[in-house]
Amino acid sequence: MTNVETASHHTARGMATRARIVAAAADLMFAAGVAATSLDQVLAASGTSKSQLYHYFAGKDDLVLAVIRRQTERVLAAQEPHLRQLDSIAGLLRWREGVIDLQRLHDCVGGCPIGSLAAELSASPVPRALLAESFQRWGSYLIAGFTAMAGRGELAPGTDPADLAVAVLSAVQGGALLTKTTRSTRPLELALDMAIEHVRRQMR
Repeated sequence: MTNVETASHHTARGMATRARIVAAAADLMFAAGVAATSLDQVLAASGTSKSQLYHYFAGKDDLVLAVIRRQTERVLAAQEPHLRQLDSIAGLLRWREGVIDLQRLHDCVGGCPIGSLAAELSASPVPRALLAESFQRWGSYLIAGFTAMAGRGELAPGTDPADLAVAVLSAVQGGALLTKTTRSTRPLELALDMAIEHVRRQMR
């Protein structure tokens, strides 16, 4: 094996090890919370050593940022392709069903992976900023859909697509919080129904 091939092999293996650490940390933090998750638990769950963990992460704070990024990608990927079809009430309703189905899939446990992290980390500036970016990415799909509707003349003059996106995303977060608390999708269903009805009222 050449030096180039060896370097490539170690890079691929290293990326897999790093991904395994982040995945284990994400699952543990989603189940028990960030504060209740120790690095020793992450090591045990990922089957890695302390030296491996510190090779990729400066410490727990650094690992938490990686978890935020991973959970963001997971949340957005789980909602494809609905996120790219939010330019109509029909598209919003399909997305609604997808979001609710995800909660059913997890037996209404845990709520929103991004929202759960935000609830625990919003007092810490660096994680909070990264979580704000995550919500902005999520909201950008809604903004794109509402902007398309406005461009077709379907929204009343003066309707702000960004404000509509915030309203809908807020409904998701509030509904997800009550859903994980009550272990029922009903709060999320009602919250999304009200949010989509709000969008209808902005149409002409």
